[in-house]
Amino acid sequence: MTELLENDATDAAAAERARRWRLVLGGAAGGTLTGADARMDAALAVLYDRDDDGGERRGGLGASAPRVARWLGDIREYFPSTVVRLMQRDAIDRLGLTRLLLEPETLAATEPDVHLVGTLLSLNRVMPERTRQTARMVVGKVVAELEKRLARRTVTAVTGALDRSARTHRPRRAADIDWDRTIRANLRHYLPERRTVIPSRLVGYARRQRAVRRDIVLCVDQSGSMAASVVYAGVFGAVLASIRSLRTSMVVFDTSVADLTEHLHDPVDLLFGTQLGGGTDIGRALAYCRRLITRPNDTVLVLISDLYEGGPREEMLRQVASLTSSGVQVIALLALSDEGAPQYDRENAAALAALGVPAFACTPDVFPDLMAAAIERRPLDGVLAAGPHRAPGPAR
Repeated sequence: MTELLENDATDAAAAERARRWRLVLGGAAGGTLTGADARMDAALAVLYDRDDDGGERRGGLGASAPRVARWLGDIREYFPSTVVRLMQRDAIDRLGLTRLLLEPETLAATEPDVHLVGTLLSLNRVMPERTRQTARMVVGKVVAELEKRLARRTVTAVTGALDRSARTHRPRRAADIDWDRTIRANLRHYLPERRTVIPSRLVGYARRQRAVRRDIVLCVDQSGSMAASVVYAGVFGAVLASIRSLRTSMVVFDTSVADLTEHLHDPVDLLFGTQLGGGTDIGRALAYCRRLITRPNDTVLVLISDLYEGGPREEMLRQVASLTSSGVQVIALLALSDEGAPQYDRENAAALAALGVPAFACTPDVFPDLMAAAIERRPLDGVLAAGPHRAPGPAR
C-alpha cells in the first residue's frame, strides 16, 4: 500500500511538472491542456506563440475590438495585475494594440497603469470623441492611485523643509531653536571658565508662515521616451501646487513650449494637455522658464529630461549657466519613474555637472525627500544614497 501511494504521489508530481512546462513552452512542448489551463494557454498563445525561425506569428488578435476586449478580460481573469500590465505592454509592442486602444470596449477592458496612461496620452490628438471619456476615466483612476500613494508624503516632507528653511531670531518654543546655528552665531560669547556659550541671539525655525516662501518650476520633456516621467511629474506638480507656501509652475516642451500651470488644480486635465512625441529643444524651454522666475534665490527649477537636445547645445548650456549664476537652484532628473537608470545623453549630463547641476534618475518614492533637500539647500547626495536607485553616469 505504501508503495502504491508513493507511486501515485510520483505520478502526480510528474503530471504537475509536465503541466507547468506545457504552459511555459506552449504548443511546442506537446501534450494537451483542459479547462482553465487551456484557456490560460490560449491567452498566452495569442501574444507569445511564434514560429521558431522568427517568421509570422501564429497567434494574433486581428482587428476586432470586441475580440481584443475579450482577450484583455481573459488575461485579467487568469493572471495577477502585475502580469496583466506586462502582457498589455507586450501586446502594444508585438501585436499593434495601440490603434485598438482607441476603441472604448478595448480600453474599458484594460488594467490601468502608468505605461498605459503614457500610451493614451500619445494618442490624445487622434483619439475619437467616443473614446475620450473612457480614456479620461482610465487616466483618472491611475492619477487617483498615484496621489493616494504619494501626496501625503510629499506634503509632509516639503512643508517640513519649508518650516526648517525659514529662520527667525524669536523662536516661540524650545523645539523651534536651531541649536547648531545658534551656537555658531554666539561663539564670541564663549566662557572658558564655564565651558559654555552664552546665547545672546537665538536662531530658530519660523513656523506656520502663510507667505509664499519658495517658487518651484517643473520643466518637463514630453518627447516619447519620457512618457512615465510626464505622468509622475503631472501628479507631483498638482500636489506641490496644493501647498500654499509654494508657487508652482509646470512647463512641458518638445520643440515648442506649453505652460500648463493653470491646469495644476486638475492633473487629468493637465496630462491631457501634454503632447507626447516629437523633438526636443531644452534651451528654448529653459529660456521660457527664466521669464517666469522673479525670485531666483528662492526658486528651484527641476528639469526632467533625458538631455537628448535637438536644439543648439550651446544655448541649453548658456541658459543653465545663466539660471545658476542668478541664484536659481537647478536640478536635472534624467527620469522620474520606477524603471531605474534610463538612456540619456552622457555628454550633456557631464556638461551640466560641470556647471554645478546634478543630473540623475529619481524614483517617485524618493522625489519628496529630494524636493525637501532642495528647498533647504542641503546636499542631495545623502537623499540619493538612501533611495532605491543610484545616480547614473557623471551625475555628481
